[in-house]
Amino acid sequence: WPDLIAKVFKIDVRGDIDTIHPTRFCHNCWSIIHRKFSNAPCEVYFPRNSTMEWKSHSPNCTVCYTARCGVKRKNQPSNLQLGKRLKIIAERARKTKGVKKQVQVNNKNLMKKIANCKKIHLSTKLLAVDYPADFIKSISCQVCDHILADPVETTCSHLFCRTCILKCLKVMGSYCPACQYPCFPTDLVSPVKSFLNILNSLAVRCPVKECDEEVLLGKYCHHLSSHKEVKRKEIYTHVNKGGRPRQHLLSLTRRAQKHRLRELKLQVKAFAEKEEGGDIKAVCLTLFLLALRARNEHRQADELEAIMQGKGSGLHPAVCLAIRVNTFLSCSQYHKMYRTVKAITGRQIFQPLHALRAAEKALLPGYHPFEWKPPLKNVSTNTEVGIIDGLSGLPHSVDDYPVDTIAKRFRYDAALVSALMDLEEDILEGMKAQDLDDYLNGPFTVVVKESCDGMGDVSEKHGSGPAVPEKAVRFSFTLMNITIAHGNKNVRVFEEVKPNSELCCKPLCLMLADESDHETLTAILSPLIAERETMKSSVLLLEMGGILRTFKFIFRGTGYDEKLVREVEGLEASGSTYICTLCDATRLEASQNLVLHSITRSHAENLERYEVWRSNPYNESVDELRDRVKGVSAKPFIETVPSIDALHCDIGNAAEFYKIFQFEIGEVYKNPDISKEERKRWQSTLDKHLRKKMNLKPIMRMNGNFARKLMTKETV
Repeated sequence: WPDLIAKVFKIDVRGDIDTIHPTRFCHNCWSIIHRKFSNAPCEVYFPRNSTMEWKSHSPNCTVCYTARCGVKRKNQPSNLQLGKRLKIIAERARKTKGVKKQVQVNNKNLMKKIANCKKIHLSTKLLAVDYPADFIKSISCQVCDHILADPVETTCSHLFCRTCILKCLKVMGSYCPACQYPCFPTDLVSPVKSFLNILNSLAVRCPVKECDEEVLLGKYCHHLSSHKEVKRKEIYTHVNKGGRPRQHLLSLTRRAQKHRLRELKLQVKAFAEKEEGGDIKAVCLTLFLLALRARNEHRQADELEAIMQGKGSGLHPAVCLAIRVNTFLSCSQYHKMYRTVKAITGRQIFQPLHALRAAEKALLPGYHPFEWKPPLKNVSTNTEVGIIDGLSGLPHSVDDYPVDTIAKRFRYDAALVSALMDLEEDILEGMKAQDLDDYLNGPFTVVVKESCDGMGDVSEKHGSGPAVPEKAVRFSFTLMNITIAHGNKNVRVFEEVKPNSELCCKPLCLMLADESDHETLTAILSPLIAERETMKSSVLLLEMGGILRTFKFIFRGTGYDEKLVREVEGLEASGSTYICTLCDATRLEASQNLVLHSITRSHAENLERYEVWRSNPYNESVDELRDRVKGVSAKPFIETVPSIDALHCDIGNAAEFYKIFQFEIGEVYKNPDISKEERKRWQSTLDKHLRKKMNLKPIMRMNGNFARKLMTKETV
């Protein structure tokens, strides 16, 4: 409440105490206050002109300590008379020194009446030894003057019986009865162990008639239980009323534990709702923590405190998830390890699977809210979309083509948002490095590289699963760079340092299919491509660093190898006469021209050629038609950007180097017409030479490592 009051009304009430700001007051006291402060800001709280609904005044007044003051009686003085009486009392208090002492005595008697513990606490007269008066004072309660029962210590170092101080605090306000220092029930703690040992070792006489036995105070409760005739002895100790001997709490069933602790649970619940905003767990954990500290069990207490602070004694769920993923453990294998470690150590070092799944949700797409302007066409506005079945919607729309595969994917926009939020810190750091204000909201331009490739053989060891292809295909993307328009130029705030690393390559779709299966690829990847096309003409609104920012996307389909380019662009396979994916050259044309190249193919042209192939408008033969469309025989469905990666550049160049070296050995410029056998001899000579000088073993097919070594200066 104090925080709420401070926030709404801009008034700090944390320093208020019940003596100055009483929670309970009678109508007379309220009237005097109202009259006295009629010109002061109290008008705000006690409005005179407007009608205000007051709850019934408290039956007990903590200001004048009257009872039942809500009922007006004949002999009850009026407000004016009461005010005069209070003034007269104050005048006398100033003039007479003895009044203060008298008030203290009256206050002491009042507190004893409130505590009302004469029948349940032991008088100091029952002490077996005649101790000094100061010692007796130190072991007696400051409220009731009895021997301390269940003693507690306030922050001002005064000692009281627990029940006495709690009753006084409730009735008389939150201050120490001994010195008026502010004191709250939550401030009460047990005294030091050495004091408790002294207290429990005191000898007292049993107050029961015809029993003059002297017992230690610590064993008094046990002794009292032997007197059957004593009433209310359950105040001191629990008495078993026959039946089975009382079992220890921990040995009971859960139901029996609930039954035995029912009263305590209700008390804790009431306290939690009053003091801690209903947080029962925090109250119970704190009680447990204090009990452990009191018994010097600090190791367990430290572990509990770590759990309370959210650190936990074991590993964080996200760390456990990283361990499971990086060690390639299945869920069942991880669960087995978790149970084993818990059983052997007795501690929960690893977190259970459900905690890992909760941690995983924050890392996967569908966790962060976002919006598109304008909204994406044919894409739901719901942002909490996790893993989707890649075949959803297919069985209803495609009847004639049975898709025997399993596919899982994310929605493209949700996956992009997740990838951007992973880079949140990098983007903000990049803005800082470029001396840009971190509150700039964009627009940011994000370049996305798309990749798709087959993953080879993924067959099961025991083959008991569904009948699906034993090959897999993965479609993924990488955020290459992010720029922001600032002034008249684009400033780059992020660039992927290792764009070919698997760490920055985000999987978007996984399917069990052969990359040569054009129909399955089309069926599963088409929804992704449709989502991509709508995103090109829309702007993403995403909150990053507490500010709503805008993002535009540029897609580059460069992460495809030749096999997949041919597949998604509808070209014939690599054995085709049309050797190149970038131009229309045939094998013969390519062999005659090794120098001059130009990129002539495009996605749009491939689509047009497919239509020609499908409809055959000129009624040509197969060979004529094939020559017209230059090898396009299936529908292109993904636009790829013509490119060649560094590896294949190296391989292509090295193949030419390899030929040139052979020609140099055979001095082909002297005699161009050489037989096949002669050429083979040149090749074997070159291989021997390379093995001897460069430690390069002959290979059947050119690879990257061989290519890079072959093109070094020393090889030449």
